[in-house]
Amino acid sequence: MPEPTPTPPSHYFDEKPVAPSAESTFVVRGPIRHLTLTSDRATFSHGSLDRGTKILLENIGDTTVLPDGDLLDLGCGVGPIALTLALRNPNRTVWAIDVNERALALCERNARDNSLDNVRVCHVDQLTLRSGPAQFAAIWSNPPIHVGKPELHSMLLRWLVCLAPGGYSRLVVNKNLGSDSLQKWLEDEHYPTQRVLSRSGFRILQVSPRAI
Repeated sequence: MPEPTPTPPSHYFDEKPVAPSAESTFVVRGPIRHLTLTSDRATFSHGSLDRGTKILLENIGDTTVLPDGDLLDLGCGVGPIALTLALRNPNRTVWAIDVNERALALCERNARDNSLDNVRVCHVDQLTLRSGPAQFAAIWSNPPIHVGKPELHSMLLRWLVCLAPGGYSRLVVNKNLGSDSLQKWLEDEHYPTQRVLSRSGFRILQVSPRAI
């Protein structure tokens, strides 16, 4: 009798994960209040807050200097960045977008469970524009490096163009996974980029709107 075909592995950047569900919770500690998030297999940072995101959350930057507009969490996973932004900016709408349907469902549930009604969760292709490019006051991301450079670069070019004048994007990237080469590529694409932090093997890159 032939052996059953094994289930292919699921990754956090898969749109429809097939890994069996195994939910677990973790706590995001913050100065205002702590957030309890539910995660699952085949979502990023399953079971605990990853180190890169933790460093980014500790160095979000001064959002009071940002222009008017919504905020964006690019590649939201189950929502630690989006929910932290929503908690710190109750008068702004925070968009949380991803391709992973399991992560999106959990992000929406986590926003509801933590009583954050200024979070809007949707698939990247469902964030449609009424006219012209969307303009976000700021974009934060722990970008999916493991999807490969071509897809990563395409994703960043698609959304960085949506930065409003005077806004910025903050990206956290592991030094050993190409943070320095990513900074150079961004600058070659005419996005002024500076390293605002280097800690525990991670860089935080702050990206300004494209210089024309």
